[in-house]
Amino acid sequence: MEETLHAEKRFLALLADGSFWLQRDPATGLAVFPPRLRAPGHGGQLTEFQPVSGRGTIHAVTVQPNRPPKPARIIVLVDLDEGARMLSHMPDASPEDVAIGDPVVARIVTEGETPMVVFDPAP
Repeated sequence: MEETLHAEKRFLALLADGSFWLQRDPATGLAVFPPRLRAPGHGGQLTEFQPVSGRGTIHAVTVQPNRPPKPARIIVLVDLDEGARMLSHMPDASPEDVAIGDPVVARIVTEGETPMVVFDPAP
């Protein structure tokens, strides 16, 4: 449990420094999210954190309406090019501009004191 918390702290520290890095599963070569002690599926060791491109494709979209004038929140499940799947949101997109299969790119923002990864439509 302590090592798992260490992995999460390392991930957040990298984000705070402006770097988007994920662990990799040496058996598959795929990036893993969220940070964890063991690889999903087989329980093997994970590599240290490595940089990822932040590019991916929308796997699923949910639009969470808000009371006007606050805009709707767009929640996305993104398949990163490196293999990990992340749940996040697209704070600067509008619902009519987001669809399953669309390419996206990650960026790091800080909400409160915690850095996090959000996505924007890819240029």
